[in-house]
Amino acid sequence: MKTCLVVDDSSIVRKIARRILEGLNFQVIEAEDGVDALVVCKRAMPEAVLLDWNMPVMDGYDFLSHLRRMPGGDVPKVIFCTTENGIDHITRAIDGGANEYIMKPFDRDIIVAKFQEVGLIELAEPPSV
Repeated sequence: MKTCLVVDDSSIVRKIARRILEGLNFQVIEAEDGVDALVVCKRAMPEAVLLDWNMPVMDGYDFLSHLRRMPGGDVPKVIFCTTENGIDHITRAIDGGANEYIMKPFDRDIIVAKFQEVGLIELAEPPSV
C-alpha cells in the first residue's frame, strides 16, 4: 500500500483528503505544517505528498525546498493543493519541485486525475466490448 502525507493546517481539509485517499487504497499520514511534515519524512519517506501552501510555522513552499534536499526527497510525488491560483504561484511550485497543482476546493475526481497524471494511480482499464 502506498503512503500519502497530507500537509494542511486545516483539520477539515485533512479529513476530506484522508477519506478520498483511503478510498483509493493509500495509507494516510497527516501533518499540520511543514515542520511536522519534515519529521514524518525523516522517519519514512512517503510515495506522495498532498501539500497546502499557506500554513503557520513553515509553509508548503519552504517544506518542498527542504524535502527535495533530503536523502530520498526526490522520490515523493508532490501535489500542491491550495487556494493560491496565480500563475506565479503555480510556476514557482513546479519550478521548486512540485509534480502537480490542485486548486481548492477539490473532490475525488480531481485527486484521481492528478494522481493518475503523476503515476500514483494506474489508469482504469477501458471496458471490454
